Amino acid sequence: MQFVALDVETANPDLASICQVGIVSFEGGAVAATWQRLINPEDFFDEWNVSIHGIAEGDVRGAPTLPQLFADLQGLIENQIVVCHTSFDRVALGRAFEKYGLPRIDCTWLDSARVVRRAWPQFASKGYGLANISDALGIVFRHHEAKEDARAAGEVVLRAITDTGKTIDEWLIQVERPISDQQIARQGNPGGSLFGEVVVFTGALSIPRREASKMAADAGCTVSENVINSITLLVVGDQDIRRLAGQEKSSKHRKIEELITNGHSIRILGESDFIRLIGLEGAT
Repeated sequence: MQFVALDVETANPDLASICQVGIVSFEGGAVAATWQRLINPEDFFDEWNVSIHGIAEGDVRGAPTLPQLFADLQGLIENQIVVCHTSFDRVALGRAFEKYGLPRIDCTWLDSARVVRRAWPQFASKGYGLANISDALGIVFRHHEAKEDARAAGEVVLRAITDTGKTIDEWLIQVERPISDQQIARQGNPGGSLFGEVVVFTGALSIPRREASKMAADAGCTVSENVINSITLLVVGDQDIRRLAGQEKSSKHRKIEELITNGHSIRILGESDFIRLIGLEGAT
């Protein structure tokens, strides 16, 4: 049994702004090798992203850009099964490749969050975040350090393989199947790739807010008009994302950052990244 696990950290809510990549190789049910690099995203660093992962602009001064590391990345993940926890890291890598006009690396992606939701019924609809499931399984790691997050995601998959008896190849098939109705509460679209996420929109979107809300609900999200404690995703209009450096943020954005400061796990991303994320299922 061989696969790799991957995680990225970003400089700001634009998923293309990758500032760190971590890759962990697994062979025979154990860690075989680790690889981590800081990356100069050639973009601004948002203070809230820095507060999460601790990587600041000065840390990547002199670091290679993504194109300079492309050959290394290709050598590590091409033709491999690549595990990541939720689709955010997969989308981020794709967006960054597009930013620089780099070709897609041929690999097979496996979302460990989808594995969790099917392996353990108690996590089918909630609690399948990497920190929570790692704690439940006794996996110790340093959250928001790329190679540590990657290692934890890989170890989660190993535990699912052990507990269910399904091979990694069988899990590649299983994650595409619906979760049984007995496992989940009937809310939202239980088969959606983002089931369990609670999203709020802010800023000027390129599509009507009602249409964005429907797309989110179809993908499994609960859509909130207001900032509430259960929010897990803030989606910001792309124009507003580009203006974040040195610009005032919306009241929703500021409230979300206050929640993050108080310990809530919330991801902030741009509209186009969100649309890419919910349209990813079924893509090659």
